[in-house]
Amino acid sequence: MTTGEKLRLIVSLSIPSILAQISATVMFFIDASMVGHLGANASAAIGLVETTGWLMGGLGAAANMGFSVQVAHAIGANDFERARRVLRQSLVCCMIFSLIISLTALSVSIPLPYWLGGTEEIAPDATRYFAIIGACGFFFQMTGLAGSMLKCSGNMKIPSALNILACVMDVAFNYLFIYIIGMGVVGAAVGTGVAELITACLMLYFLLVRSDMLHLRGRKGSFRPQSDVVGNAFKIGAPMALNHLLMGGAQIVSTLIVAPLGTIAIAAHSLGITVESLCYMPGYGIAEAATTLVGQSFGAGQRLLTKSFARMSAALGIGVMTLMGLLMWVFAPELMAILTPVDDIIRMGTDCLRIEAFAEPMFAAAIVCNGIFVGTGDTLKPAIMSLLSMWGVRLTLAALLATTYGLPGVWTAMAIELTFRGSIFLARLFHGGWMGEMRNEK
Repeated sequence: MTTGEKLRLIVSLSIPSILAQISATVMFFIDASMVGHLGANASAAIGLVETTGWLMGGLGAAANMGFSVQVAHAIGANDFERARRVLRQSLVCCMIFSLIISLTALSVSIPLPYWLGGTEEIAPDATRYFAIIGACGFFFQMTGLAGSMLKCSGNMKIPSALNILACVMDVAFNYLFIYIIGMGVVGAAVGTGVAELITACLMLYFLLVRSDMLHLRGRKGSFRPQSDVVGNAFKIGAPMALNHLLMGGAQIVSTLIVAPLGTIAIAAHSLGITVESLCYMPGYGIAEAATTLVGQSFGAGQRLLTKSFARMSAALGIGVMTLMGLLMWVFAPELMAILTPVDDIIRMGTDCLRIEAFAEPMFAAAIVCNGIFVGTGDTLKPAIMSLLSMWGVRLTLAALLATTYGLPGVWTAMAIELTFRGSIFLARLFHGGWMGEMRNEK
């Protein structure tokens, strides 16, 4: 393949995922605006438990990737029967895993807001919101698993289109439950859960019935988990799960650092993260394309092609997110004003976003490089690097700077850490042994 052909392939696979990521962010933006207009307490209630929700989602994503990376490698080697065998076992294993996560979430939903430093005025809503989202864990898991399998087979359009549909339904259902039925913060969780249920059903239909490479209709096979597949899934997914667990724990600690700064700071922090996601979601879209292309090239034993896709994807991600960071710096006040009418929250959130804008290029490097490494099944060392960066740089600096500079100090620590993490990921991309041993040296 020529350089132009490879770039066009990366872009063609990235665009559907980028559009889905951006639409998800826009719809979440609208959701946050709906809740934000209920008042600062409503935003703070969701923001308080939001990082714990990310932790749950991250663990589910790690389980999904443990199986879907194997599917990408099997497809790259033209072993479609093995790909289907992995798929069958993934459905059973991920279903069990999601039920464990949901039961855990429900069991901690009442004390969680107090553990995170929440006050009586926001804790009840935070508990109800987290409990409902946790109970919907199976829907989130199946949506993620089916979407990941389709993407690893090279089908980016269907999961991206369904994720866009999920966002539209999320906004519609949230408006129904928050305003028309009058359920407030609880309505936001119910609306999201209903949208995710419908999306999971559609995603599984396109995977199990309509997929050319992975459909199971008319094909007999065992769904019983087997040691080789589960063992490989554990080798790939366990470091990612540990990474998400400790990174999610770090996010929760970050919430603990922010919580004493007051309700306005909690709300500004949560809404600021929502705005920033507009900037970094394109990076995740490119990372998903990189995982697919690198995974299939790696499975085929094409070393040079794997390396080429990796470096071009990283460069594209950095370029796109640099532009997005510039736009975020310019339009930060207007974006915050969409989410809340409270002037103090707008002002504080704007300051934080303009600090963070300078870190977006290296944040892109971290996001895309991680997607590249996942494509080869290299998950342990990147997880260790992320954890050392998060716990050793971000949280240490945040704890020191928060006492003097408040929330902007926390975001300064975040920007420094993301720049550091992106730098060490790029160093590994160009000098590390992330490709391991390949079957061929083509």
